[in-house]
Order: sequence, then C-alpha cells, then structure tokens
Amino acid sequence: MSALSQQEGSSRSLPNQTPCLSYWQRTTRAFPHLYANKDADVPPKSKYVVIGSGISGSLTAFELIQEGVKGQDIVILEAREAASGASSRNAGHVRPDAFRGFSAYSKVHGEEQALKIIQDERLVLQRVNEFVTKHNVPCDFNLTTTFDVCMTTDFAAYEKESLESFIKAGGDASHIKFYEGEKAQQKTRVPGAIAAYEWPAGSSHPAKLAQFLLQTVIYKGAQLHTLCPATEIKASPTSRMWDVHTARGVITAEKIVHCTNAHAALLLPHLDPYMRPNRAQAHSIIPVPEFSGGKALQNTFSLRYSLHHFYSLIQRQADGTFVLGVSRSNPTLSAETIAGRLSTDDTRYNEEIVQDALRSFGEMFPDYLSETAMHGEGLDHAWTGIIAMTTDSVPFIGAIESLPGQYICAGFNGHGMARIFTCAPGVAKLILGKPWDETGLPECFQFTEKRLSRLSGGDLPSIW
Repeated sequence: MSALSQQEGSSRSLPNQTPCLSYWQRTTRAFPHLYANKDADVPPKSKYVVIGSGISGSLTAFELIQEGVKGQDIVILEAREAASGASSRNAGHVRPDAFRGFSAYSKVHGEEQALKIIQDERLVLQRVNEFVTKHNVPCDFNLTTTFDVCMTTDFAAYEKESLESFIKAGGDASHIKFYEGEKAQQKTRVPGAIAAYEWPAGSSHPAKLAQFLLQTVIYKGAQLHTLCPATEIKASPTSRMWDVHTARGVITAEKIVHCTNAHAALLLPHLDPYMRPNRAQAHSIIPVPEFSGGKALQNTFSLRYSLHHFYSLIQRQADGTFVLGVSRSNPTLSAETIAGRLSTDDTRYNEEIVQDALRSFGEMFPDYLSETAMHGEGLDHAWTGIIAMTTDSVPFIGAIESLPGQYICAGFNGHGMARIFTCAPGVAKLILGKPWDETGLPECFQFTEKRLSRLSGGDLPSIW
C-alpha cells in the first residue's frame, strides 16, 4: 500500500506542512499538546493505531477507552499539529439537516435510508449537547436554533417540495417552524428573505472540542505523536498485524483506524475514485454596533440562493465574532476559482472568495454598514480547510474487508459536525467486535466492497 502518489485534486496526498491557521487555531495556541511528541520516535508496537487527531480520531480513541480499552494501548498519529485538519477549520456549526437533503438522499439510497440519515443528524445534536454538558467541555457550545433562509423563489419552491416529500415518507417535522414574506424577514433580520425554516441546532469552538478529547485520552494514557505522518502501511512479515511506516519509525499494530477524511486515499488508494477533496473557505468578521451587545444574532444560518450556492453564518456568543462560510459552488465566481476548490491546498485563502463573501454578507444583512466600520471592525481573518466528498454523499464507516484489522471513519461531505458523534462511537463498537446493528447508524454508511462496486458504476448526484 504505497503512499508515494501525491496528486493535487486527489485524496492521495499528505496534508500540507505549512497550512494557514483558522480563527479557531489562532485562539488555541496555548494548547499544551499542540506539538505532542513531535521529536520522539514512535513506539515499536501498539494494539490500536488511530491515524488522524481531529474530532473523528480523538472521539474514536475516547470511545474505545470508555469501552474498556487501556489508554496505553492506543497511539494517535497526526501529520501536523494536533487537530489541524477540518475539525479546526470548519465554520463552527453543529447543524443537522432537518429535511432538505431528503429527496436527494432518496434518489441515491432510498426513502428508508434517507429518513435514517436525517434522523441520525438530529441525534448527533443531542449527543453533542449531552457530551458537552456531562463533561463540562469548555468549547463555547451554544444550543440554539438555525434558519434555512430562502433567498430566491426557486429555492423556496425546492425547500417546500423537499419538506413535503419528507413528511409524506413519514419524516418527523414537528420541530420545524416555517415563515414566509415579512414574517421570515422579521425573524431572520434578512430583508431579502423569501421564506425561512427554523429548527434546533448549535454552534461551538470546534478546535476546543477536539483538544478536550485529545487531552482526555492523553490523560488516560494514549500517546499522541504530532508532525508524524503515516506514509505507508504494509502487512507485517512476522505476524498477522500491520506495519505503519511514519516519519519517525515503524509501528506494528493489531488494529488501525483511518480518521484522515480528505486524505484517506493516501493510505487506502483504492478509495481514490470515490472520495474527492474539496477546499472550503471561511471568514471571521468583527461586528459593527448594529450586531453587537444586545443586538447580536442568537441563531445560526444557512442563507441559500440555490442548493449549491449558499452562505453559512454563526455569531459566537462568547465574543460576538461572526464566522461566515461560503459554498463550494458559486455562479458569481470565476471559473478558475471554482476549479480551484478541487484541491488539498490549505496553505492560503482565495481573495476573490473573500470579496464575494463580504459583498454578499452586506447584501443579506444591509444593517451591517461596512462602509462606516471603525478600525478593528469588519474582516478579521480568512482561511481554508479541506473537506472530503464521497460519490454517494455519505461517510465511509466500518471495517475494511479486504484489509482485516483496518477500519475507516471518514468522508463526511462537509457535514462532520452533524455526523461524527454517532459515527465515531459506531466505529469503536465495530473495532471491539460488535455487529453493525449495535452502531445505530444508517446502513448506507457502512463501508463494504459491495458499496464500492456499486459506486464504480459512475458518479451519483451530490447532496451538498
């Protein structure tokens, strides 16, 4: 399983060693394990090796320990600083899909699975809230509601049809509120809103959440090795185990968990046709007085012009900072910028996207009045992160049948914060020998050779 191929626009690449820092990373530079064991050789053996130290990898390790695994039997390998991937680069949402993706999921996976996908995301919000409350996690978690804001009549019609299809199939819409016209504009503070849907959601400081998980498992005895990329995995010549080759030695493992998301095909090259890295961009903005103090936004937002052209927004309750994300497809951007999203390059941000985001933000929230902003208000920072898109729009979870002892928890399609808190506990159960039914996950998430064979028939429509 050689990892020599490093293709731009492919998940067969190591993370860049000089990435830009996100807002979340800039505000957590004092994390004591940021560069844990960065100069130490890896141990010669470990029962479990988790590759990737983001929320997926750290929560998998946490769950294994909760299930009785000794922390000393776990090694976590990270190519860069701790939790340096998408977990620390997203837009801060913990936002389940309430119904919008149902129709598209149904076309790919059938109505029964589509209902399970929606229900699973709703469960994740509950799980995150329970976890943060139980463990008193200092990650600025804010349980609130979110708005899907329809900015065009075409998208309002699409949302209406999606909700009707969801309800007709038996979906629970009791937690969803609908507003249109002036009521939608009043509720969302968006004068251009055609309609809006509201349901429970949350926001968090994702880097603080990932770092809490890492600190906890390290305290329990797990080893984290940062700046230590896994470059190749080979069957051990002396046992039924695996040799994980790293920048600082070879570690022989009984079980390996791939939590590398957009970079999964580096070590699992047969996944390359079914996973695409996609560069996303977000921005932190310091609010003007109209959105400060008692006028701060209390909800999160997805402001949509079409299914693939949208902007995400939270306003952090801890410090009032806006975090504005942009969609990966946007008809107002140049062809060069749109093509550039198929990349694993997170070393820099795109200035054209910055200008589009700021212009659109001002149009959606005209009270923002950026032209009168004082020094210190307005754009604070811009950054990129790499997400992993699968060709059937759901993650790869479970045992890799062709590689006994290896497992995967990756491919979250930009929706990791709405999926990982059921997926990682699920893969931990599978690692410990429990059947798929005990994971509670939708069956379409399960990684099987049969699923790959079906995907090899051609690309399927993207949900996001």
